[in-house]
Amino acid sequence: GHTAGHRTVMGTWLCCLQPLCCNMPTLHCSKESPASKALVLRGQGCFGVQSFCGCAPSAFFLPIPRCATDHNVDNTTEMLQEWLAAVGDDYAAVVWRPEGEPRFYPDEEGPKHWTKERHQFLMELKQEALTFARDWGADYILFADTDNILTNNQTLRLLMGQGLPVVAPMLDSQTYYSNFWCGITPQGYYRRTAEYFPTKNRQRRGCLRVPMVHSTFLVSLRAEGADQLAFYPPHPNYTWPFDDIIVFAYACQAAGVAVHVCNEHRYGYINVPVKSHQGLEDERVNFIHLILEALVDGPPMQASAHVTRPSKRPSKIGFDEVFVISLARRPDRRERMLASLWEMEISGRVVDAVDGRMLNSSAIRSLGVDLLPGYQDPYSGRTLTKGEVGCFLSHYSIWEEVVARGLSQVLVFEDDVRFESNFRGRLERLMEDVEAEKLPWDLIYLGRKQVNPEKEAAVEGLPGLVVAGYSYWTLAYALSLAGARKLLASQPLRRMLPVDEFLPIMFDQHPNEQYKAHFWPRDLVAFSARPLLAAPTHYAGDAEWLSDTETSSPWDDDSGRLISWSGSQKTLRSPRLDMAGSSGHSLQPQPRDEL
Repeated sequence: GHTAGHRTVMGTWLCCLQPLCCNMPTLHCSKESPASKALVLRGQGCFGVQSFCGCAPSAFFLPIPRCATDHNVDNTTEMLQEWLAAVGDDYAAVVWRPEGEPRFYPDEEGPKHWTKERHQFLMELKQEALTFARDWGADYILFADTDNILTNNQTLRLLMGQGLPVVAPMLDSQTYYSNFWCGITPQGYYRRTAEYFPTKNRQRRGCLRVPMVHSTFLVSLRAEGADQLAFYPPHPNYTWPFDDIIVFAYACQAAGVAVHVCNEHRYGYINVPVKSHQGLEDERVNFIHLILEALVDGPPMQASAHVTRPSKRPSKIGFDEVFVISLARRPDRRERMLASLWEMEISGRVVDAVDGRMLNSSAIRSLGVDLLPGYQDPYSGRTLTKGEVGCFLSHYSIWEEVVARGLSQVLVFEDDVRFESNFRGRLERLMEDVEAEKLPWDLIYLGRKQVNPEKEAAVEGLPGLVVAGYSYWTLAYALSLAGARKLLASQPLRRMLPVDEFLPIMFDQHPNEQYKAHFWPRDLVAFSARPLLAAPTHYAGDAEWLSDTETSSPWDDDSGRLISWSGSQKTLRSPRLDMAGSSGHSLQPQPRDEL
């Protein structure tokens, strides 16, 4: 029971009520200091079960876990049993309530279809947890969906320190979706407001009052009016939609209990929910993308040690080799890239990049490298940098290996790639379609900066492909054996320019006729994925942006000084990308992006 002083009473309830999938990705969480009180986990997929069950002991240290699981079509029960066997002794008591049947709701159209019966069942379970926490004398109850991953080990301390009755940590996602609303109509529906996107983007910071929080939030059971809060049955005057998050928002409003969302810190991640007609595979794909985004933006998720991790079977996904160009002095980039490929079950091989900082002018010339006469950066007017020489030589070494080994097709990645959602599945389908159409190709861009996308022609019979126009960047592309032979045959080392300027010359799309005149034939057959499948992790101007080609010395300067060539706009986020996004999906706020 509750006592005076600094002791805070704790309890937990684990609630897994959605059909789950046994082949979901490995789940992650972070360790959190022992401070949490009562916990409800609402299942979204067995990956979430692994995550929260794995982190609950260290993250929350909850003396009495109550575990309920039902309506499952996989091994959720076994996973929870494994977790309890590993951590049950850390708890004062364990209440375990599995229900093997029924496995489905009678009127559901699929595992992600939220029927009225499913909503009611969830509200009853949440109410049961709320009642249990009150009867037990808990000070707080934390509700959290199992696909919400808390990576900040101070989350509970920070939330409780606000002294607010209902407060949520703002969670990041792959889109503008989050776990709060800034507006609600008199009928209980979502209302778009001018405050939402500045809040989501952390331009408007603090613990901000909102009409609704959901998915992960903390309730102070000692707060004034908290005894009137309920999930089920709804308030006697309730006429809003029959949905647990809206029912609770109404209860807070009726009880005069203020609701807040805090965004001053990064707390963790929330998976974008799939539509009712989608299935568990779609949810798995979404969650993998969430893991990849966390690897880029940080902090990354850490795998749970308390539930058996599904085995991964990395492959080269139909290519003869998957190359990852990475500087040895950038181990963080290398590790992130390999971790990203591992999550997607892609087997990559690291190629140590040629480090421009280690090159001097005599070494460069000894390699047979000379500058293309008259070359200047199209924006800054600068000459070739040592970083660009190293980048070109790194790609060149791969082209040489492709030809030497007779590799029919390969993938080439640089180590600053941000993968779009379902990268692997979309790439596999694209290559299958290319094969089915028997399309001859030398190079296919998977990520690039388009200069004039409106001038690029679609490929008949292949809606996911366009004929490539003048482009910047070489962060991700597929290359055929024929393409590698053409690139080497042009003898580019003797007239070098940046590799992303060289490629458009070779498929005869570079606007500079003087540059093109040095190379013949210019018959590389180049296409590009549309929408693009990859983008840079960061752009010039971003706080985390770092470029070893743009921050470098001129190719013939042996002084050792590093110059940041801010005049080049190649690494800036394109206005078109701002509007369309690398995936072709609008990054400008849309009415339902935040729902």
